[in-house]
Amino acid sequence: MSHHLPLIDPPFSVVLVHPQIPPNTGNVARLCAVTGCRLHLVEPLGFSIADKDLRRAGLDYWDEVVARIHPSLEAWEATIDPERIHLFTGRGATSLWEARFRPGDHLVFGSEQEGLPEELLQRYPQRTVAIPQRPGLRSLNLSTSVGIGVYEALRQGMATIGGAS
Repeated sequence: MSHHLPLIDPPFSVVLVHPQIPPNTGNVARLCAVTGCRLHLVEPLGFSIADKDLRRAGLDYWDEVVARIHPSLEAWEATIDPERIHLFTGRGATSLWEARFRPGDHLVFGSEQEGLPEELLQRYPQRTVAIPQRPGLRSLNLSTSVGIGVYEALRQGMATIGGAS
């Protein structure tokens, strides 16, 4: 059995809305590089993209994986099909285990402190996804959540293109 991911076309996109912590964003960039996902960042960012911690965590993958930096939430929304987004939140309408991902979908994550903007969640309430966890505990780290979401989407995406499930 191969331990290599096939290229999925179109690739999944990871969208970070207002990320605040450079190493988290750098780790997500590295994850995108090794999985073939594209990274979209929605401003304002809590750091400069020249930040050394960001570059260190993302290593030399940074320029290869960043698809686009969007100046606002509205600018990003103008580029997407709302039926192809998955908004990850602790209050998601759908469990990760029930969500259905297809190549080309956008997996959307909010900032470390605030999560996704409330107005975005209200506009697309049926597009929200929750990662199951034990009750009463704080949420997972952003880069961990992105990793969980990306690999589940890839698992489903490979099944749709004839790969192993």
